[in-house]
Amino acid sequence: MAVAGLAVTNVASAGAADGRSRPAHDKALQADLEALVADGSLPGALMSVRNRDGRVTNYTAGVGDLRTRSKVPTDGYVRIASSTKMFTAVAILQLADEGKLALDDTVEKFLPGVVRGTGAGAAVDGRTITVRQLLNHTSGMTTEMPLMPRGILPIKDRYFDARELLDAALTQAPTYGPGQDRAWGYSNAGYVLLGLVAQKVAGRPFAEVVTERIINPIGLKETYYPGPGDRDIRSPHPQGYLPARDDAGKPTGDLVDITRFDPSIAGAAGQMIATPSDVNKFLVALQGGRLLKPNRLAEMRQTVSAPGFPEGWRYGLGTIEMKLSCGITAYGHGGDADGFQTRTAITPEGRAVTVAVTNDEVGRGEVLTFFDKALCAKE
Repeated sequence: MAVAGLAVTNVASAGAADGRSRPAHDKALQADLEALVADGSLPGALMSVRNRDGRVTNYTAGVGDLRTRSKVPTDGYVRIASSTKMFTAVAILQLADEGKLALDDTVEKFLPGVVRGTGAGAAVDGRTITVRQLLNHTSGMTTEMPLMPRGILPIKDRYFDARELLDAALTQAPTYGPGQDRAWGYSNAGYVLLGLVAQKVAGRPFAEVVTERIINPIGLKETYYPGPGDRDIRSPHPQGYLPARDDAGKPTGDLVDITRFDPSIAGAAGQMIATPSDVNKFLVALQGGRLLKPNRLAEMRQTVSAPGFPEGWRYGLGTIEMKLSCGITAYGHGGDADGFQTRTAITPEGRAVTVAVTNDEVGRGEVLTFFDKALCAKE
């Protein structure tokens, strides 16, 4: 499961550049990728597949820029959104391996007096929330993002400090009421808090923690955590879009280019940018033991029920267990940042797939069906 020396085949939207199918090109997957973008609501799609034998094939479909009608760049950079949570979880688990924290430690141990809810969030208390509960979304932290009540457009150029995100979340009601058992609830705020924990324990900015512990050691040349004020995406990249809405909030049928915005609103929960093939390299390194010891990886894959997720999906520690239609269980994540929808996973045999489309608000069911098929494919 080595990352180095992978064979690579690039496939353009209409097939191989020389007009002939390459050995690793799955024509059925290419046709299905084309079908995803056929009606134009998803302008572009790109995918990287790493086969069990280490061969990498990159696919594209649609257009990369609606204004210029340029092609989708092969293996271009995209916002991976909540797949960032895998990186955050790995950083926390590495710190646990080093004895710098324990998963059942409370948040209070590392951030004394910081996590105290107010108003509707008065029941949220860092003295009763553990690191493990943050990792598997059973902490009770809000599922809302209160600083973007009207979506990304009004705040697209606004920088948010992680503490500001946390303080806003602490005004929100928890996912369980007084006297109730803890309820599972997918919480970006919980992962923002994990970023603060990792930063405090490691003694370095969170972006540096991820870069020095994960990105650099396994040679991810096309993965990065955007710095303060960085609103752009490295080239090459497709443009990201969201549906335009009228004053009443109803879609107009047009698409708005939202490629450029400040991703700090997501922080350690979803700020990162990468190419699909680099995300697959991360999954290969993780499964191959280059980032976590086997017992920690097994712990990462211990799951809880995740109401609201697709049938057969459960949540671990920053990773999703996915039961596929072919009977295989894969592990990965997904993410929806404004303009980009991504899904990524690896099977036990080492087949890794990352697919991205350039509109995060439509076609989610169709993308998941395609993603399942790509993971289950034999070649």
